[in-house]
Amino acid sequence: MSWALVDIALRWLHIGFALIWVGHNYANVVKTPVFVPLRLDPDDNGQRSSDLTRRMHQEHGTFRYASLVVLASGALLLWQRGILADALLLQGHHVVIGVGAWIGIVMVLNLWLVLWPHQKKVLGFVAAPAAERVRCSRITFLSSRTNTILSMPLIFFMAAGSHGLAVF
Repeated sequence: MSWALVDIALRWLHIGFALIWVGHNYANVVKTPVFVPLRLDPDDNGQRSSDLTRRMHQEHGTFRYASLVVLASGALLLWQRGILADALLLQGHHVVIGVGAWIGIVMVLNLWLVLWPHQKKVLGFVAAPAAERVRCSRITFLSSRTNTILSMPLIFFMAAGSHGLAVF
């Protein structure tokens, strides 16, 4: 297989999964424009159907793993061009795409290390007392909003790295 086909496949993977990941963030902003605290029904015994639980795991899994595909395909694209180290070390004219890469890394870390551990408690995947679930609902809201806001400069720096370098 030629490097041109690998490049095309990586680009499509990167763009397609980025749309899934960032689109999920934007959908959450539209769906819940302001923070609504988690309200727990005292009569709810916490049981949900196995189908609902499966669908919740699937949706959140797709969203989370899309971030890893985006990160890996982006790193492979930079590596294929021989600029991964320069981009990550913010050296030379690769600083522009490097800033975008670092923003993406921060977003992935935020998703996996902040949002997901708290969201598991909110969704009931991990047992937690009611007060903890309410507290975690605010953290997941803010963490999700942080990634949504960071996606704007991320897209700018990624596009500017290839299509706007003269500006810098």
